[in-house]
Formats: sequence, structure tokens, C-alpha cells
Amino acid sequence: MDKVWLKSFPAGVPAEIDPSEFRSIGDVFERSCREFADRDAYVCMGKAISFTETERLSAAFAAYLQSVLGLAPGSRVALMMPNVLQYPVAMFGALRAGYTVVNCNPLYTPRELEHQLVDSGAEVIVVLENFASTLQQVLARTPVRHVVVTALGDMLPAPKGWLVNFVVRHVKKMVPLFELPDAVRFNDALKLGRGHALNPVNVVHEDIAFLQYTGGTTGVAKGAMLTHRNIVANMLQADAWIKPFLTGQQIVITALPLYHIFALTANCLVFLKLGARNVLITNPRDIPGFVKELSKHRFTAITGVNTLFNALLNNADFARVDFSALRVSLGGGMAVQRAVAERWKKVTGRPLIEAYGLTETSPAVCINPPDQAEFSGAIGLPVPSTEISIRNDEGVELPMGEAGELCVRGPQVMKGYYRRPEETAKVMTPDGYLRTGDVAIVDETGFVKIVDRKKDMILVSGFNVYPNEVEEVIVDCEGVLECCVIGVADEHSGEVVKAYVVRKDMTLTTEQIIVHCRTQLTAYKIPRQVEFRDELPKTNVGKILRRALKEETQKTRP
Repeated sequence: MDKVWLKSFPAGVPAEIDPSEFRSIGDVFERSCREFADRDAYVCMGKAISFTETERLSAAFAAYLQSVLGLAPGSRVALMMPNVLQYPVAMFGALRAGYTVVNCNPLYTPRELEHQLVDSGAEVIVVLENFASTLQQVLARTPVRHVVVTALGDMLPAPKGWLVNFVVRHVKKMVPLFELPDAVRFNDALKLGRGHALNPVNVVHEDIAFLQYTGGTTGVAKGAMLTHRNIVANMLQADAWIKPFLTGQQIVITALPLYHIFALTANCLVFLKLGARNVLITNPRDIPGFVKELSKHRFTAITGVNTLFNALLNNADFARVDFSALRVSLGGGMAVQRAVAERWKKVTGRPLIEAYGLTETSPAVCINPPDQAEFSGAIGLPVPSTEISIRNDEGVELPMGEAGELCVRGPQVMKGYYRRPEETAKVMTPDGYLRTGDVAIVDETGFVKIVDRKKDMILVSGFNVYPNEVEEVIVDCEGVLECCVIGVADEHSGEVVKAYVVRKDMTLTTEQIIVHCRTQLTAYKIPRQVEFRDELPKTNVGKILRRALKEETQKTRP
């Protein structure tokens, strides 16, 4: 496909970027720490750490992994934390020491966590104590040999840190009892690491930086191998896109979790290169607390998902926040709704621009120009050094204006799925394009619009839910004969999970199914709707037709 989108690029945005500008993510980090040494790098719960402090702390953690634990080069280090100061310290420490980071959602159930730790081969895990009981339940069945436990207040100054930990543990009772007798506390690991020097490691472009887990049509979570080149390239692509619109010191609000690829690249890395002050929001679900934190900063950028922006707009105090410095509001992870975007501009005075990406593309593929006047419903233009192709089911490229599967090629596209060559082959074309599974149209100006998702994936508040995984849990519930899971529209989260169930025990209730799911699935994967049926639509070979149920739901939608 001709790169018609180049003629629509904003002024100052190059057609290409050069991934060889940096050898690794560690190279980006170290250069920023030298250039912006005295600036605040991360702020959380009122505590700021400078670029210099972040460099020193991450070096201590890297030395702990190298010299105290004696990890071999390329070992996997799992992180299971929300947005706290410990996260960037541990992440950059692991990457600088030449290890691969495995991001784990703190809300995983034991079953989900066990799969990821076993599949990745993680030998070390850093876990917030609030979630240590989950780890305890599966630790013996995983390859993890070293556990580092941290608490919410561990990097806050005394006595605030002590008070925070006391309240979290004993007043709010947010830390379930756990026993991990061989675990090391995070601050102790840093002390041990300070007694050793960080041994320089020759990290190269093709080394795996992250095993970032994502699902698929099979429902099995797979580790996308994101190399240092993939991540550096996507960082440079996004940086080139927004930099012409930013001047002076940046303050970015990071409410999405850093273990999610969107916040990881867009917030933690892009704004690291810009020398920004990164405000970490530990609990964005506490909207009043979130708005109170926003009022403390003259922030220049904020990222989020549609549901988060909508929740902020529905808080009465949000309109009183100072938006005079705001330049970039970026929505991704799920479709931005027109009503939300229009309201956002009315309240903040700035457009809410939509971006599109996937875990497999590190993640950015398309972004709308930051200075667009009005919401368009498009996902934007391909970022620099990105090629797209619209293809039919046979892999033939379609003429412009026709709907087909969006395929992507560029330096940000993953190396493949870890230890799953068959799954990799399913999504990669012979000429090197990644098949996204999304149906899209490209117009004559190069703007891309998503028409529908080809895959059966359900998108709940920006998080992927794969029907097969939920179905496997439901059919394990006593009294269920068979089931089918689809996504249905929801004004708050974009979509929610709906389960169609055929019972073999007619006394089985909706509540019993949901209670069963709670023991096996993260909250956003649990069905919000359950409908009992006498039978489910099937093909002539007995395969349940999800498509038929989705079409039926769309027809009955008011």
C-alpha cells in the first residue's frame, strides 16, 4: 500500500525513525539520567525521586540480581505491582542487568499467575505484599527461586512510610495473611545491592526486554517477545509524533498500570526520554482521590482508557482542575467514544486523541495528530517507519476504501510468541506483516478507521478477555453442560462478558456460576450477564457459533 498517510503527517514529524539511535532501553534510561539528573523522574504518594536517584536505586537492584542472587544473563524477572516507585526501580534494574522483565497483573488469580510464571520460566518475582498470598498458593509449582516482597510505603520517607504500611495492613486490612519465609524485603535487597557494583552488560537490539503476556483466539495467554529494538523503536516513533507539540518541562499523569504495555511504553519510556516528571497513580479507581492528586500538578499530558476519562468527567471536582498546561490527552486500549471525547474537550479545552496498538506491536501502530480540532472516530495515522496493509482472508491486499484485516509491518512488531512458533506463524504473513485480527478501512488521506474486530476477543475497559478461557472455567462449574461467551456493549466499560449457558442441573443459578468464576478469573473477566438456553447455535460439525449469538445480540440491542 502506498504511504498516502505521509501527506497528512503533522509538521515536524519525520517519515522514518532510526532504532539504532539507542543500543537498548538501558541506554535510553542512562542517557536521560545524565541529561536530566536533578529533575524529578517519578512521583508517587507525595514522594519524588530524581533521575539521579532512580539511576542509583536501579543500579543497586541490578547489582542485587547479578551479584547477590547470581542470576544468569537473560533470566526472567517477574514484577507484580501496581504503580508504585518500586516498579520503575525494579524494571530498569532488571533491564540494565540484561534480564527479561515479565509483567504480572497484581489482580491475577492463582491459576493465571501460575501459568504465566511457569510459561515464562521466571526465576525471580518482586511482589507487593497485598498480593503475596496469591503467589504463596502457587509458588511451589513454579520455577521461581527468589521472592522479593515490598509494601506500599516502603519507598516513602519516615514516618509517612511506616504510617502508610500500618494503615494498609491493620486499618484497611488490605494485606491478606501470607507465609513466604525465604522472601527478602525490597529495601533489604537494595541495601545488599549497594554493596556491589553493577556489572556492565552488552545488551543488544535482539535481546528480549519483555515477555508481555497476551491472549489469543485459543484463550491461552502467550508471551509476546518484545526486544529492546522493538521497544526503543516504538518509543522513538511515539516521541517523534508528540514532541513537536510539547515545549519545556513535561508532567505526565500515569494512571494506567505500568504492567500494561500502553502505559509502559507511552508513559514510562516516551516521557523518560523527554525528561518528564511522571506522576504515578497507584489506585485510579479512587476517582475522588485521583482528582485530588490531579489538582496538585500543572500536568501537560495524560493517558488513559475511555472508561477512565468518562469517570473523571463524571466527578464534580474534575472541572475545577487547572488544565492550562495540558497539551496531550491520549486515549488507547479501547475505542474512545465520541460523547466522551466531546465532553473532554469542553471541560479541559484540549482534544482527546485516539491511538491504536497491540501488545504485539509494543504497542503503538496509529495515533491521531495531537492538534486535531474535532473527534473523528478514526484511530489516526500510522506512526513513522510503520507500514500497513488491508487484506482479505486470502491475504490479498485490497484497494483503498475497502474493509479488510489490518496488517502491520515495522520495527515495533514483536519477535514472536515465546516458545509458540505455531501461534506466531498464524499471525505473521510470509512478507513480515502482523495480522491484527481487526477489520479496518484506510481513506484517501491515510487515516485508519476500525470497522470491527475479526477476533472474538472482548475488550473490557482496555483489557483483553478471551472467550475460550472464560468458557473453560464455566464448564468446570458443576451443573453446566456447555456454554458460549461473547462481549456485549456496555456504556461504562465498552464491553462486558456475557455467558450463554446450557444447564444439566436445572437448579443451577446465575449467582453460583459467578461465584465459581470469582475463584478462577480476574474481576474484569467474570461474566456480568448470564443467560440460560436450552441449546446453543452450532455448525454441522458441532462447533458453537459465537458469531450467531453476537449477531442476535446486536439485533435485539435497543
